[in-house]
Amino acid sequence: MIRHCAVIALMTATLMAGPFAWGARESHTFDVSVTIPSRAFYITPTEPGWIHLPQEMRWSHFAGNFNTLAKYFDVRHDTSAIEARLETTPYLSNGWPTQNIQLRVTFNGVPVSTDVIPREVVSAAEAAAGKRVLLQIETLKPANGFKAGEYTGNVVLLFNAKAPGA
Repeated sequence: MIRHCAVIALMTATLMAGPFAWGARESHTFDVSVTIPSRAFYITPTEPGWIHLPQEMRWSHFAGNFNTLAKYFDVRHDTSAIEARLETTPYLSNGWPTQNIQLRVTFNGVPVSTDVIPREVVSAAEAAAGKRVLLQIETLKPANGFKAGEYTGNVVLLFNAKAPGA
């Protein structure tokens, strides 16, 4: 009888302690994503996450100019060269059109412009092998000099595969 009472007491104590054993539980949920580019054609930044965030071009007091924004991309195309052009003229603005700061954009050392006809920025041989290339964005000093203020702007760079044989 004492044995039955002891078993019932232990079972009751275990059942009552159960909810308290889970009281210190922590749970974390993480979102994970991945992009696998096509092996035939891709142009991807080597550092993930920066491309959709504002990039700061820091002022250099010593040079009296802004530091160049430089980012690397991995590029590849199986069948032809890679071309690029700018969608719009790139500049930084503080709201006063007379104080705009024009930007020079180069990709793989090739200046990119708003011309309707894109420029070849990676040769067919380089593209077929795959290559890491540098995107550089630098400011051009205005004729009337830089004016103090907060400036922002956009650079819209379009890439396409050059038509084979073109």
